[in-house]
Amino acid sequence: MTLPQSVKPLDHRSDQDVKQPVQSPLVSIITPCYNASLTLTKTVDSIRAQSHTDWELLLVDDCSTDDTCAKAKDYCNQDPRIRLIQQEHNGGAAVARNKGIHEAKGRYIAFLDADDTWLPHKLERQLAHMQNNNWALCYTGYTRINSTGDTLSEIGVPERLAYHDLLKTNYIGCSTAIYDTAVLSRVYAPDLRKRQDFGLWLRILKKTSYAYGINEPMTTYLVQENSLSSNKRNTATYNWRLYRHEEGLPLIVSIYYFMHYAIRGVMRTRYPALAKKLGLLHKTKGR
Repeated sequence: MTLPQSVKPLDHRSDQDVKQPVQSPLVSIITPCYNASLTLTKTVDSIRAQSHTDWELLLVDDCSTDDTCAKAKDYCNQDPRIRLIQQEHNGGAAVARNKGIHEAKGRYIAFLDADDTWLPHKLERQLAHMQNNNWALCYTGYTRINSTGDTLSEIGVPERLAYHDLLKTNYIGCSTAIYDTAVLSRVYAPDLRKRQDFGLWLRILKKTSYAYGINEPMTTYLVQENSLSSNKRNTATYNWRLYRHEEGLPLIVSIYYFMHYAIRGVMRTRYPALAKKLGLLHKTKGR
């Protein structure tokens, strides 16, 4: 399958082009939404600005209490490639993502959280790499920003990861990942409130040898103030549950990987220069 020729972003195309629905899109983009009114516009606009245009966007609203649904409906009216799925009960990000995966029509499944954005060339370049190299799971580098749009850091990624590599550290940012259902079929995330994306990559890596990285920032990841150090203990608890209950690792093996996760996390956060020397942090391409 060859990629369609790149075209200009949506804003530069005619109304006639916009109104023609896309059949059997190559890429299905899954965006769970919960009270995302303040950030959803930038997220959706970054998708509509993609140089690769053969996509559908599934906005899965998880019972938002703000006007997220109203904004999503406006987008659906503007662009036939966008669909709104409204959950009957709040189930969390895993349930919302899995609903999107189930409803997806595209060969490739991509993920973009409702407070993150893509660079305009992201889909085009990533799909070209996947198709040219027969990659089943691909991820990229990303840029961490704060709520005012200031850059906090650029996160590089390793060239490839096997299952046992990923158990030590989740290098795959959710909003950077794409997987190929033609190779893997549909793979769903474990039903966890946190770390469900980590669990999804682990499930995929039981079906294929490696995930492959493009060491270039193609996504901006918004660091929310309420998601910083106060939640680290909670995240560690979910990591442990993932090892023991979802992956079914023996106690000693779980301890081994959890120690890697904890030590690497401390090194990457508190001693980034040393972490880079030890290969625990990766510079982005050209840096």
